[in-house]
Amino acid sequence: MDGRPPAEGGDAGAPRTAPPLEYAPAPESRAPVTLQPGYEPFIDGEFAPAKTGEYLTTSDPATAEPLAEVAVCGEADVDRAVAAARRAYETVWRDMPGAERGKYLFRIARIIQERSREIAVLETLDNGKPIKETRDVDVPLAAAHFFYHAGWADKLAYAGLGRDPRPVGVCAQVVPWNFPLLMLAWKIAPALAAGNTAVLKPAETTPLSALLFAEICREADLPPGVVNIVTGAGETGRLLVEHPGADKVAFTGSTAVGRGIARAVAGTGKRLTLELGGKGANIVYDDAAVDQAVEGVVSGIFFNQGHVCCAGSRLLLQESIAEDFLDRLRDRISLLRLGDPLDKNTDIGAINSAAQLERIRALAAAGEAEGAESWTAPCALPERGYWFPPTVFTGVTQAHRIAREEIFGPVLSVLTFRTPEEAVAKANNTPYGLSAGVWTEKGSRMLWTAQRLRAGVVWSNTFNEFDPTSPFGGYKESGYGREGGRHGLEAYLG
Repeated sequence: MDGRPPAEGGDAGAPRTAPPLEYAPAPESRAPVTLQPGYEPFIDGEFAPAKTGEYLTTSDPATAEPLAEVAVCGEADVDRAVAAARRAYETVWRDMPGAERGKYLFRIARIIQERSREIAVLETLDNGKPIKETRDVDVPLAAAHFFYHAGWADKLAYAGLGRDPRPVGVCAQVVPWNFPLLMLAWKIAPALAAGNTAVLKPAETTPLSALLFAEICREADLPPGVVNIVTGAGETGRLLVEHPGADKVAFTGSTAVGRGIARAVAGTGKRLTLELGGKGANIVYDDAAVDQAVEGVVSGIFFNQGHVCCAGSRLLLQESIAEDFLDRLRDRISLLRLGDPLDKNTDIGAINSAAQLERIRALAAAGEAEGAESWTAPCALPERGYWFPPTVFTGVTQAHRIAREEIFGPVLSVLTFRTPEEAVAKANNTPYGLSAGVWTEKGSRMLWTAQRLRAGVVWSNTFNEFDPTSPFGGYKESGYGREGGRHGLEAYLG
């Protein structure tokens, strides 16, 4: 006995369970953000109305309430943007000394840091992800990419890409809605460091941080036309990547759209990099540090509501530890807090759009219909907005759709294996090849497994770790080319 009184109405020797810890609301203020009723494209250093006269509405996924009207750019607008980028490339940016170009990138990075709170709140409002993710991951990493590439601007001859590497010209860049600002940084920073100019189209559901970035470019006194932002939906993106004035195309998004872009660009002489979908495997061996692995699995699939192309959406557990691991995993998931993305305590935010929520629901229903066993975290869903609870499927085979198709949501599929050979075979049994994680205490087993995984990124006893100095990209239907690091400069240099 430890001298404490027994729990009321219970056995003196029975363990006492503490009630779950409740967190008081800790909302981030919306005050740093001033939303305009309408936004226009940023072309040749100015915000000017789109020639189409059309607008789309961007909404807050947490409430489904509209945020702003954003112009839809048509053919004439894309023509203007590409022409401005070409003019800036030939008259200002291409022949500017690298050290001078680097100063602009350093300036942009510093302004991102100075306006970090404003950017983080805006990104959370527009995207639905928790404020602690935009504040602690998206914005700092975006600034880091500009800092890193600013350092390369006057050192390109030492990148191992030729003695006198030259820029390729005008870059047409299309980014997705899951990391709007960060994907912008991944593309614009290396393009500008290498001496290229850019025309970028943000996703139609999350254009606001890109338009704020346009303000940052003006604040940094970036020469007009070096960066241009055209807004709109899929047709605007198509007009941009197929434009004959573009020399390089970079796309991050779905595999289906990536295939169409590859067909459109084939034979044109344009350079192309594609970062597409994934179905990442998180392999946990029986000697892994279990609690550490549980945290890594949770981060791997529930970070950003699973809206991550490299998410660890397939958990491969060695049979001998599967039951215990799953018990601990469910306990940990039960502690995740779902709700207001602007609350600093929130772990799981809103699904980005009604269309994405419908896709997640359809694939989860397919998993149940095909016989997999579903477990859902015990959490209440808000009445407004787009929400899906953290979900784990067990009894999954490689024939299930939820094991083969990218769900892009907070849904984890669990498979088991007995031997390392079986783990590798199951991990590689996918049309994708973007990411994987391996959890083991044995260095030899780690290296043996990593060498056999057909994935562009393999994490060792961690997951979803990103750094601007490290290249990122995939194989097979996850695309080709690399972004970040010295390797990521190659596609922007001739």
